[in-house]
Amino acid sequence: MHTYLDFEKPIAELEGKVQELKLLAAQDSGISVNDEITKLEQKAAQLLQDAYSSLTPWQKLQVARHPRRPHFVDYVERLIEDFTPLAGDRVFGEDQAIVGGLGRFRGRSVMVIGHEKGSDTQTRMKHNFGMATPEGYRKAVRLMEMADRFGLPVITLVDTAGAYPGIGGEERGQAEAIARSTDCCLGLGVPLVAVIIGEGGSGGAVALATGNRVLMLEHAVYSVISPEAGASILWRSSDKAQDMATALKITAQNLHQLGVIDRILPEPIGGAHRERAQMVKETGDAIEEELRGLEKLDGPTLKRLRREKFLAMGRVGVS
Repeated sequence: MHTYLDFEKPIAELEGKVQELKLLAAQDSGISVNDEITKLEQKAAQLLQDAYSSLTPWQKLQVARHPRRPHFVDYVERLIEDFTPLAGDRVFGEDQAIVGGLGRFRGRSVMVIGHEKGSDTQTRMKHNFGMATPEGYRKAVRLMEMADRFGLPVITLVDTAGAYPGIGGEERGQAEAIARSTDCCLGLGVPLVAVIIGEGGSGGAVALATGNRVLMLEHAVYSVISPEAGASILWRSSDKAQDMATALKITAQNLHQLGVIDRILPEPIGGAHRERAQMVKETGDAIEEELRGLEKLDGPTLKRLRREKFLAMGRVGVS
């Protein structure tokens, strides 16, 4: 059953009527409602296109958090052959909020790492809603260093509200683990392509997204803090979250203008959750294209370009 967002209520009503008419026609073959169904479907499609052509930053955040949006496991299932997950940070334990391993991507061996939020109650608890502890980032460092050692390109898929803010994570060095993961990204002598597929929240996202090329889905978001948390700090109330979302410049369009990301990947009308297989394939096409360009460069050049890219951020203003 499709999950509708708040701003999609008019679309939900029309699509609901279409389903009712189809059910009625199936129950009584003597009733002809094809013309009415066609009109309603066209009207719903137009409403959907209109809605998604002018989404506000707050609405884009809702789309990025949609429960049916493709997650890390969906991309791995469709894009990575012979995926072999690797677990543990070799220091404290395993963190399943970050999943990573070896596999083959369209003929080349790669290391793929990313956040996994989970798709139902059981898997969300298992993966801690994609909010990683220090063990997750230390595992990511271990896997990236392994990829560097064996000359394997690294693909990262970012989708997290942020690193886990619990006491245990702080006790075990959350900030230090994030910093080391970010530094490891910068020091890799192999290509690193990062894709923001949903939420890119704070340092928890940057730790895996410091790549040679940073791609972002059209309705994904990427910010230093969640709008709800930012509003609570500035205005002592989460009621201002919508205003905060606009002020933070969290959309792919804003971030591309600022030079924070390199490329926006268009989503199907209605968001990636409506055409999951199509979105995954097109993301794979974009990753392959970026890797083809980066594989021509040697290690020192990859490191230099990556560092220059991130040092240049903040020098471009928004008019």
